Amino acid sequence: MPHTVLIMAKYKLTWKDLQFNDFKTYLFAMFKAFIPKKKITNLDELETFIQTKSAWVTQVTLYNYLKTRMGTRYVLHFDNDEFMGSVNLAKWNIYSVALQDLSFFTFSYLKVNFNFQDINQSKEIFNKILDDEISNKMPLDIVDQARIDFDNRFQNINWENYYTDLPFNPSALSLYKWAPIAEELKTLDRKIVLNSMILKWDVIKQEFQNLIQF
Repeated sequence: MPHTVLIMAKYKLTWKDLQFNDFKTYLFAMFKAFIPKKKITNLDELETFIQTKSAWVTQVTLYNYLKTRMGTRYVLHFDNDEFMGSVNLAKWNIYSVALQDLSFFTFSYLKVNFNFQDINQSKEIFNKILDDEISNKMPLDIVDQARIDFDNRFQNINWENYYTDLPFNPSALSLYKWAPIAEELKTLDRKIVLNSMILKWDVIKQEFQNLIQF
């Protein structure tokens, strides 16, 4: 078994699926900076922001890490069903935590800085996004676990300081946990992997602060 494979394939993903559904986000991420940003003025726009930015951070950090570690062998593994299955599994698990982190960050920020008190809306938005992702073939067991994890975190969160207290550490750790790279290699990369996601989230944090107009 190649060192790049960690998880047995449970969910099949073809090169075509990756190319047109996920990899386009990775390939064209550099152009997003040139697209005019729409202000976030209501909950529907906030939902879109949470969903799209969580997907962007997940895909870009995961694929960048795989490409960096695998080098010129990267594309060759797209024909390996076992590898593609583990990439797909990693993507959904990381994304589920990224959604939680960004939901909690945005609502914590709104509560403190905009006096937004209806925190339960964070749960409504999170569950709506998951419902939407089921149609995009997000595995149901991951969806169910994400709902449980969100509820547990929701009960214990400190809304007054969450947005300033390392809000994206859980998703960074999730990237480290789920990336389909052999453990002995990941151990060497731990600091770099965690920092790579935190840096991506820093961009999203700044973007959110610039766009929010509740």
